Amino acid sequence: MKRTLVDLLRSRAADAADRTEYLFLANGEVESERLSAAALDARARAIAARLAETAAAGDRALLLFPPGLDFIAAFFGCLYAGVIAVPAYPPRPGRGGERLAAIAGSCRPAAVLTTAELLGRLRAGATDAAGLAAARWLAVDAVATEAGELWRDPGVGPETAAFLQYTSGSTAEPKGVVVTHGNLLHNERMIQEGFGQSAASVIVGWLPLHHDMGLIGNVLQPLYCGARCILMSPLAFLQRPEVWLRAISRYRATTSGGPNFAYELCLRKVGEAARAELDLASWSVAYNGAEPVRAETLERFAAAFAPAGFRRAAFYPCYGLAEATLYVTGGEVGTAPPIRAFDGRPLVGCGTARLGQSVRIVDPESRRPAAPGEIGEIWVAGPSVAQGYWGLPEASAAVFGAHIAGEDPALPFLRTGDLGFLDAGELFVTGRLKELIILRGRNHYPQDIEITALASHGALRPGGAAAFAVEAAGEGGGEELVVAVEIERRREPEAAAAAAAVRRAVAEEHEVAVREV
Repeated sequence: MKRTLVDLLRSRAADAADRTEYLFLANGEVESERLSAAALDARARAIAARLAETAAAGDRALLLFPPGLDFIAAFFGCLYAGVIAVPAYPPRPGRGGERLAAIAGSCRPAAVLTTAELLGRLRAGATDAAGLAAARWLAVDAVATEAGELWRDPGVGPETAAFLQYTSGSTAEPKGVVVTHGNLLHNERMIQEGFGQSAASVIVGWLPLHHDMGLIGNVLQPLYCGARCILMSPLAFLQRPEVWLRAISRYRATTSGGPNFAYELCLRKVGEAARAELDLASWSVAYNGAEPVRAETLERFAAAFAPAGFRRAAFYPCYGLAEATLYVTGGEVGTAPPIRAFDGRPLVGCGTARLGQSVRIVDPESRRPAAPGEIGEIWVAGPSVAQGYWGLPEASAAVFGAHIAGEDPALPFLRTGDLGFLDAGELFVTGRLKELIILRGRNHYPQDIEITALASHGALRPGGAAAFAVEAAGEGGGEELVVAVEIERRREPEAAAAAAAVRRAVAEEHEVAVREV
């Protein structure tokens, strides 16, 4: 019986007929790295043996990797050592260090895992980051496979914390969601059932591996169901979205997807000539999640890529969040997603819950169940709900320990902060209760953007900023960022320069474009 991810990988590695394989495409096209289940098991044991020299079971290890398969080996190396993995993206030279310092200050890692190429630069820039200078640094690509002979099973179980998923939130108070082996295996089973995955599936992904959608959906799911996985970097996709569709066509992928913006980007950037070279007939699960799913995007994409064999019924809108491991609800494979009009706006159904998960709509103030069809906060209970936020007991109790008024007080619910309603069991997400801006599938706290904006130019008045999202004009919809800033009256002639500084600073620090200042 597979009770942990360690059990799962060890079983796959021992099965001579297992076809699980990871393939990484450099620049989105060139086959550059391969990793079978057996090779991954060998590398994980070696990394775990080295990691165990200085980190004990339950310690944290920060994972800082560029896109590629070294991250996967390091992640499983942590699991094999009983060390809690903390995936994060390595900061670029000269920026991005604040968020990393906040994460490190929260989890206090005993070790930092990275590549030999990045180790020197990252370590040199980590002297001021909380706890990083004293941590043990390890280049996993320099670890000899023979070290795996020294590996000893630390005895992890379903309740053992596997990793901390730091949500894309405020750098002032980062929240690391504690995800156990049991949470992951239950969520993988839900994804397998919802997506209709099997050993015959072929998964193509470009999502960042340090985020839950890329890690749990694109890395762990193929291992769980014994499928093949073809990966590329997010940058390769963003620069040339056609490489994503070419990979689906080339490898006869059955499963791939991303946030709604990914489909919009393909509509804008993939021309008729490139479309004519595609064969998307194998694509049976085109999942869409992590940001609002837009009906017009589905219709336009289906029409544009129908000549390439894409079927509208392949669309698979789904809903989830890191606090519930990843997947909460999803539709039925091969069935076109339902669309309902609400206040004149078409809303796309995001499916139903599975395998003992409960999704309820609750009035956020009275905490009583909403009436049928009434909008309220989405609450979730079940085995996929994570354990809380690392080191934040009060926030954990408030978010993960909610109770519905008049119902069983022994049954805690997760408050998602999202709003929606149920129609015949189908979840429709209508908006957000929590103060977040979602752009291109990533969460941004307004206060972080406001701090960046105000620091960008000396003419701006302290405290005089507000960041918010507005609906994009024209086809595709989505949200765009607006930043309002207040300028000192005596420096009004510098307004244009200040606005340019705000745009530049927000783009560099948060990697988002400002529609209007």
